[in-house]
Amino acid sequence: MTSRASLTRRSFAGLAAAGLAAGLLPTPAAAAASRSGARVRLPVPTGPCAIGVVSARLVDRSRHDPWVPALPYRELMVDVWYPAAPGRPGGGHRLAPYMAPGAAARWDAGSPHGIPRGALDFAALRTHARPAAPPETRGGRRPVLVYAAGAGGPRTWGTTLVEELASRGHVVVTVDHTYESPGVQFPDGSVKDNEPLLAALAEAEREGTMSDLLKKVLGVRVADARFVLDRLGSLPHGLSAIVDRGRVGMVGQSAGGVCAAQTMYEDRRVTAGVDLDGTLEFNPEPNGTNLLPVARHGLNRPFLLMGREGSDRTTEPSWRSFWAHSTGWKRNVTLRGSRHQTYTDLATLLPAAGVDRATIEEHIGTVDPARAVAVQRAYVASFFDRWLKGEDDGLLERPSGRYPEAEFAG
Repeated sequence: MTSRASLTRRSFAGLAAAGLAAGLLPTPAAAAASRSGARVRLPVPTGPCAIGVVSARLVDRSRHDPWVPALPYRELMVDVWYPAAPGRPGGGHRLAPYMAPGAAARWDAGSPHGIPRGALDFAALRTHARPAAPPETRGGRRPVLVYAAGAGGPRTWGTTLVEELASRGHVVVTVDHTYESPGVQFPDGSVKDNEPLLAALAEAEREGTMSDLLKKVLGVRVADARFVLDRLGSLPHGLSAIVDRGRVGMVGQSAGGVCAAQTMYEDRRVTAGVDLDGTLEFNPEPNGTNLLPVARHGLNRPFLLMGREGSDRTTEPSWRSFWAHSTGWKRNVTLRGSRHQTYTDLATLLPAAGVDRATIEEHIGTVDPARAVAVQRAYVASFFDRWLKGEDDGLLERPSGRYPEAEFAG
């Protein structure tokens, strides 16, 4: 097994395999295949609110770009998902695309996580959100969440979960980490790829400095997240008027979950967080010897760990340390039959890509995909409803017959 292949574990260190796979540049044939791929529908959100979404370019002029130091600023693309005012009868019902065309072409070119190149049309795939819909202003200010995708993943890779949270009354900001995400399309049409990170990965493999690189990647992600928190008072489309900056949460998958935990450790503005299967250490292969500060010291505020089958606070060294040192409310839920990418949109998209059962089980496990989506949505929404809205449905107190796939480890 090559060192790059060995980095496919369910952690922040998975950026090597994920980034290399997704970082391939598309050929014209690949772009054409993307346009002709199958069109699928994401699961319908279950909350009572209609959803709107707007995209924005954010520029942090306080720092040079860490991956391209010649750039005197750091620029990010974000989407803001929010409860929207109901549409007028006969009014516009245009729905926002899943990905911008340039970003979609680059994502498709890498055959991400078992999806054959051209099998799905990521640019034609529609969400359930109306672009720039008027926000719902009734009910006062809303809790706000920051969502971070896994290493090498685009900000859209958790749309199924993000839409559910927005439909239940949260404002959700999804973040692309420029030059780490495989393709980030900006308003001028330019697409920034992840070649700078891939070059750094190659150098780290040659020099044996992968742990140092992982520390840098996490540092960049946390700095990006804190900059987004700084900008919550100046969101596009007037959305800051409906955001309650005193009720802030963060959620992410894999490296995004790691970022959520470490950002919460460093920034007290984040009052509740969720880690979806992210290992809290800097080692290329997790073994508990190079723990993040948040794993060594824990948190004193509510946090939810959700892991794949076989990984929980008793088997994962960094989670065990985090659990022992955390004094805040905490839970650890495992999704039976799941794998690492089950906590992404792959649970919906891979079965629609026409692949065989063996490929599905390799990437998202044996759990029924629709049930995986339902469990993830239910537990993450229950957590944030409880700690940011004061609405406790009791789901996180004990195992539930409604969700037998969810096992409690604490």
